[in-house]
Amino acid sequence: MKQIEVQIMGQSYLLGCPDGGEAQLREAVERVDAAMCKIRDAGKVKARDRIAVLASLNLAFDLAAQQATAAAAPAAVPPAEAAGTPPDTAETDPKAAQLIQRLDQALAGDGHLL
Repeated sequence: MKQIEVQIMGQSYLLGCPDGGEAQLREAVERVDAAMCKIRDAGKVKARDRIAVLASLNLAFDLAAQQATAAAAPAAVPPAEAAGTPPDTAETDPKAAQLIQRLDQALAGDGHLL
């Protein structure tokens, strides 16, 4: 496993990267950096740890919404069960979707969720 240096919100991080995964890791870093910078630039939140939590929740919410949309759309390929792989937790666990919704509501109430 090699290590790569990345920048998130102007701070350097040295991350372990599996062989062949550098492009995917750099794409993830770009998404996290963009999400954190957007929250920081809005000017409502100053603490780096709070920015990181809000960015993580926003990214998780977006992912859950994409999965819900994909699950509701007509399948162009066989379902995961037919392909021999277990279904995604977000598709089978309504508690996960409820938790995301409750977190979104709680954070939206203090005006910091973007």
